[in-house]
Amino acid sequence: MRDTHHTESVEGFILGGGESSRMGVNKGLLEIDGLAVIVRTARVVQSVAGSACVVGGAELYRELGLRVIADDWPSAGPLGGIGTALRASEAEWNLIVACDLPYLTKPWLEFLVARAHASVAGAVVPMNERGAEPLCAMYHARCEGAIRGALEAGTRKVTEGLAQVQVEYLEPAEWKCFDSEGLLFKNMNTPVDYEEAKTRFVVRAKS
Repeated sequence: MRDTHHTESVEGFILGGGESSRMGVNKGLLEIDGLAVIVRTARVVQSVAGSACVVGGAELYRELGLRVIADDWPSAGPLGGIGTALRASEAEWNLIVACDLPYLTKPWLEFLVARAHASVAGAVVPMNERGAEPLCAMYHARCEGAIRGALEAGTRKVTEGLAQVQVEYLEPAEWKCFDSEGLLFKNMNTPVDYEEAKTRFVVRAKS
């Protein structure tokens, strides 16, 4: 049975993205094991947050049976998607993830949601060896004003958009137990990444 204690005041959002210059096609529509990546992501987000709404890409994603809202800031990249999600949400906490993270798992996201509920910060963001991972993070409703203010000032980089937000960072040691292969935050930017993901899922299915 799903633990509803932490999901009552959580909503889930997926940043729909768009056509990647390196991939050449919309990444969310790529299929792995017969399922579009964005549908796969929506299912795992919904299993944890109780809901999954895609920001942007209405024409494409509604045909997949997903709930979609228009991006308030369609030319502002992921930060605009985060601002849109917070504007649309009716929950205290919001699980916001990119559409091209095929290795997300329910146990990891459950841990992330639980940590947010225990936090006094405005956002809970995991850290990787390369830096912050704000596109798989929890955002409290109270940080909407700061993020939208940053957008209105012309900020587009997500980490810069969080400059006025109190952020709790989760160090790698706190999430490594959910990711023995080091793949949680590996996204699909290129055709090579996509082929690797498909191969890994085939191997997992056979094991």
